[in-house]
Amino acid sequence: MSKYDIIVLGSGPGGYVTAIRASQLGFKTAVIEKENLGGVCLNWGCIPTKALLKSAQVFDYLNHAEDYGLSLQNPDKNFTKVVERSRSIADGMSKGVQFLMKKNKIDVIDGYGTLKPGKKVDVDGTEYSADHIIIATGAKSRQLANLPQDGEKVIGYREAMTLNKQPKSMIVVGSGAIGVEFAHFYNTMGTDVTIVEYLPNLVPLEDEEISKQFGRSFKKAGIKVMTNASVESVDTTGKKIKATVKTKKGEEVLEADIVLSAVGIKSNIENIGLEEIGIVVDRDKIIVNDWYQTNIPGYYAIGDVTPGPALAHVASAEGITCVEKIKGMHVEAIDYGNIPGCTYATPEIASVGFTEKQAIEEGYDIKVGKFPFSASGKASAAGTKDGFVKVIFDAKYGEWLGCHMIGAGVTDMIAEAVLGRKLETTGHEVLKAIHPHPTMSEAVMEAVADAYDEVIHL
Repeated sequence: MSKYDIIVLGSGPGGYVTAIRASQLGFKTAVIEKENLGGVCLNWGCIPTKALLKSAQVFDYLNHAEDYGLSLQNPDKNFTKVVERSRSIADGMSKGVQFLMKKNKIDVIDGYGTLKPGKKVDVDGTEYSADHIIIATGAKSRQLANLPQDGEKVIGYREAMTLNKQPKSMIVVGSGAIGVEFAHFYNTMGTDVTIVEYLPNLVPLEDEEISKQFGRSFKKAGIKVMTNASVESVDTTGKKIKATVKTKKGEEVLEADIVLSAVGIKSNIENIGLEEIGIVVDRDKIIVNDWYQTNIPGYYAIGDVTPGPALAHVASAEGITCVEKIKGMHVEAIDYGNIPGCTYATPEIASVGFTEKQAIEEGYDIKVGKFPFSASGKASAAGTKDGFVKVIFDAKYGEWLGCHMIGAGVTDMIAEAVLGRKLETTGHEVLKAIHPHPTMSEAVMEAVADAYDEVIHL
């Protein structure tokens, strides 16, 4: 039996990052992976979807070349090559993780891992043991009883990024990040897209003003938006799918070539041995403490299988925190109130901290500032004037309670707010930090200035 200090079950952005940090700290480390190194994020999620979205953005630019004083005749796309480019980038990223495993002297064990008592893992009949076993098995597309996925007519995110041909019409069920990103991609490529959301607004977890702006942008782009609606059933017997959608006005039957189910994710915790060991699970999540220890000594869990936000950067941070604590280092528990969330459709959305509604519900007396990109010189020059930055501060102490952005490139801007909140920056300090001109990032400073009645360019 091979013996390790740490075995990581799963090699997604939680697992492989955990393994690298463990190796850096001197632990003899192994990673068990049943499919591709890099997990869903690198192979079927974060990275390949951004490649698809980039192709859509370039195609959109080509179709609007005249807006920039350029002339281009009949731009077209090759859907197959767009998909091939995305897959090629995913393959390259996975090979990059392979290199990192070798560089850090981490053993990669190919196969399906099942947890065993006594700090052991069985991989297709071979047992491995470790002082510490970290579960990082991630999640998959959630299946609904009334929306069964057959992989052809009713699909999940994996099939959505590898279709053999572009559908003429698509219904997207769910308007979280996965749903709206695919809705934007297919709409931009020329598919007739309808998005169905059960709640009153698209991207319903965002600040309400952001959600409403996003809905307006999607409608302007030609996407049919149905909110306060639910898909009750689908009929896949005909050439086209018939989806029965319940709305406030009654039921409506929609027809489409494809239905994409984007109603969330399901943790990969079945058939990995949790019951045999006695690890406590509640509502599809493994229960852990601040250091990701389960109720059974020597077993830990990070990422999408735990109750925290199901985000790649959260899984990575949790894994690093976990192994540093095992090493005996002085580490701080992760502040889940300062986790940035990003959506990469057009327009992009980025946010961190309290929404305005949440801040009021928490009892804060708040100052709110907004700055529209329509007043930004850089946005005007770039032709990306849609959207705004919204900031929320505690009126008494100046604490930065929340920051919410919608517009071009905002996913690259939100880190300023994350860092500022981490360092307990006040509104006055942000306001007096000189931002470069002309940049989109000036909108943060201007929004703060608006909150304190000092805005210049409004």
